[in-house]
Amino acid sequence: MSDQADRNKKAQSAAGPQDAAGVGPVVSASHLADGEKPALSEVEMALSMCGNGFHRWITRCTTAAGGHDLGALDVLVLHSVNHRGRPKKLADLCLILNIEDTHTVNYALKKLQGQGLIESSRQGKEKQVSITEAGEALCLRYKEVREALLFKAVDDVGLSEEDLSRVAALLRSLSGQYDQAARAAASL
Repeated sequence: MSDQADRNKKAQSAAGPQDAAGVGPVVSASHLADGEKPALSEVEMALSMCGNGFHRWITRCTTAAGGHDLGALDVLVLHSVNHRGRPKKLADLCLILNIEDTHTVNYALKKLQGQGLIESSRQGKEKQVSITEAGEALCLRYKEVREALLFKAVDDVGLSEEDLSRVAALLRSLSGQYDQAARAAASL
């Protein structure tokens, strides 16, 4: 058996039991599952799949609600600006969304403003953004489409409100662990 095949087999057995078809767990990369925490590779693959699926969903849901030419970050920024109906600063939006590249959020703000979904104003030296009537209407239509298409699918999986809250808490906790690891990696 080749060294690579041997490593792959060890990674599969370390990552958990195989199913009836003899297929091991779904991992992001077998070489990452070969080690002390093989299940972490399963989590990373699931996070990647979930993140990509979520971004695809929010862009398609926005389009179905009447929005156009909005990417996932644009949609996230739009809903964050609409949140609680209060004006937001760029720094606050970046903090809320855990984004360190402020220029990407700033670009989204310009795009949303160009479509008339948000407006900007100044408070002292700082620029603030707030939702417009058109932006709020799009958010409400998004909510209607979301409820019509997503709620039943989530119910069919059997996840309760308590289950969803636990998943959210776990994901927030993992986010903190990855942020801390990123800070450590940046100092190497």
